[in-house]
Amino acid sequence: MIREVVRSYRNVEVDSLEGLLVDYAKKRKATVIVRGLRAVSDFEYEFQMTLMNRKLNPNVETIFMMPNESYTYLNSGVVKEIAMQRGDVSRFVPESIARRLYKRFGVVPHSKKKGP
Repeated sequence: MIREVVRSYRNVEVDSLEGLLVDYAKKRKATVIVRGLRAVSDFEYEFQMTLMNRKLNPNVETIFMMPNESYTYLNSGVVKEIAMQRGDVSRFVPESIARRLYKRFGVVPHSKKKGP
């Protein structure tokens, strides 16, 4: 699904990995890992992972980025729950992903209201 969504971006590559992220970074000759932090609760886990990664490979730095506040509450579980309950997820995911979610959960979404 990610490949489908970013297909039009020439500077984006989608890949997967097995094993440690720092080993993958070394294999790809990456020196920086960019991680997102939505909430303070994310920070504790990410901080521990960063310190461990630094011990495993001190040549790889981690940079944290904060999302726009309109996305801080958003995660895959919330989006899946909205889709399962026939809610409109089109504000949170691309339309192709919304269709896949509705199909996966066997639901027909509420139609968008038209008019006043």
